[in-house]
Amino acid sequence: MRPFTLAAQLLAAVSLGACTLAPRYERPTLPVAQTWPQAQAATAPQAAVASDLGRRTVFLDPRLQGVIDLALKENRDLRVAVLNIEKARAQYRVQRAELLPAITANGGETRSHTAASVSQTGRAVDTETYSATVGFTAYELDLFGRVRSLNQAALQSYLATEETRRATQISLVAEVASDYLALAADQELLKVAQDTLATREDSLRLSQKRFEAGATSQLDLSQAQTLTEQARADVATATAQVGRDRNALRLVVGAEIPAELLPQGGLNAIAIQADLPAGLPSQVLTRRPDVLAAEHSLEAQNANIGAARAAFLPRISLTGSTGAASTDLNNLFNAGTGSWSFTPQISLPIFSGGANLANLGVAKAGKGIAVAQYEKAVQTAFREVADGLETQATIRDRVAAQDRLVARADHARPVAAGPAMTAASTAI
Repeated sequence: MRPFTLAAQLLAAVSLGACTLAPRYERPTLPVAQTWPQAQAATAPQAAVASDLGRRTVFLDPRLQGVIDLALKENRDLRVAVLNIEKARAQYRVQRAELLPAITANGGETRSHTAASVSQTGRAVDTETYSATVGFTAYELDLFGRVRSLNQAALQSYLATEETRRATQISLVAEVASDYLALAADQELLKVAQDTLATREDSLRLSQKRFEAGATSQLDLSQAQTLTEQARADVATATAQVGRDRNALRLVVGAEIPAELLPQGGLNAIAIQADLPAGLPSQVLTRRPDVLAAEHSLEAQNANIGAARAAFLPRISLTGSTGAASTDLNNLFNAGTGSWSFTPQISLPIFSGGANLANLGVAKAGKGIAVAQYEKAVQTAFREVADGLETQATIRDRVAAQDRLVARADHARPVAAGPAMTAASTAI
């Protein structure tokens, strides 16, 4: 059994001292500015930034929270992302298993017949041999970290998949909130269109009475009819838009939405926390799940270089087994039937037609692509946050201007309707 003792010592030495030929990983410099284009108040170090807040802290409306919870349970894209995590985790476990020898147990029976013409005794011989063994086959001693590099690449791919799920979940929450607010806004616009239609119909009735009394011309009546039909068309358009908004929300949620969770009232009735501090670019961009996913993919490509480099160096593999063999099944495990085998093997690549060099080039090119994709993810994230800050900086002015416009329109409506009402009353 000494060969197996030697094999155990080799396994222990390799597990403790194996190196890796992968380059030392360094995070690329963020290819964006260190401050946001839109100036904002400095965030205190202990203050919470938007990325630290949970969705229930931002979206305070209980109906909207219910719709988001339903989407997180029913949305098919998120379900696929979760299943991708399970798949990546299983693939990582498969690769990690390569670090240890696969031990198998085998049992077999061999029967043979030797003809008398070729037998040394001149008589036909029938033999039976039974065996039972436990061992491992072609286990690679990872002296240069090839298997460990592949294991690291699989781990980083799994972590990238996990971050992709987080990014998918955040995008889902944002999309649900956006569609929910769009539905609330369009329902409010529909109510405005319906109120406008009711006003136009009242005005048309007055115009009709004035025309019948001879107080106005056919042109005035036609104009009132045109405005009424336009208002009716606006109601139809707004009704269709509300239907499309509900369909879009139903699709992103992935299930029918209970009526009690649909928006009740306008946008002002939906409570959402505003003025969320963005924080510094270096703080935000390195914590976003889409950027983290890109970085894990970069680390996986970096590990692949180590595996490609190790392919130029010798590989040592071990095959060994221990068991028993006997010509009689009943005596298979009796004393004196023990057997063992131990077969170390070393292979040194001499000529592969340039395949190993090409694989190393592929690994290096893959890392270069991953660097570019990481930098692109950082730049995209920077733009998204900067766009949000730009919008946030002007939203108050836009809302104030719209409020003043609505107030003036409400103030002007009775002034315009007063003479018409007076003239109609006089004519009648």
